[in-house]
Amino acid sequence: MRIGQGFDVHPFGDNIPLVIGGVKIPFHKGLIGHSDADVLLHAICDCLLGAASLRDIGYHFSDSDPQFRTISSRKLVLEVYHKIKNEGYDIVNLDCTVILEKPKIASFIPGMVQNISEDLEIDSNQINIKAKTSEKLGYLGRGEGVAAQTICLLKKR
Repeated sequence: MRIGQGFDVHPFGDNIPLVIGGVKIPFHKGLIGHSDADVLLHAICDCLLGAASLRDIGYHFSDSDPQFRTISSRKLVLEVYHKIKNEGYDIVNLDCTVILEKPKIASFIPGMVQNISEDLEIDSNQINIKAKTSEKLGYLGRGEGVAAQTICLLKKR
């Protein structure tokens, strides 16, 4: 068994779609990043890569590489999934926390779970996603961006 943890944060920007967990969320701002800036999927990538001792998302998908400019993070998750499968690992579970003041995302969580379940070929009951605020403290509390923390458990086949 191997445990991994992931973290990502992106600032808000104007005229950008807000995508979290592969779900487009209606909001007047989106997240700034080289790809689609999906903080949840980026944290999941780091979590899985770390558990398999495969470095981090920046090592595999550099933010200076033009081929990853505006790429869907679901494609990155699929690539990471194939990397851990090639190392002989299966996913036991994922536990995720998305931290933001606004917008409220609870109603979008089932869609996020469905996307992640499909991409990682695991049952939806192996995925837990929570939405939290930072009680108006710090850069997240001021609504300057979104962060995600994830943890996973892998087992060797």
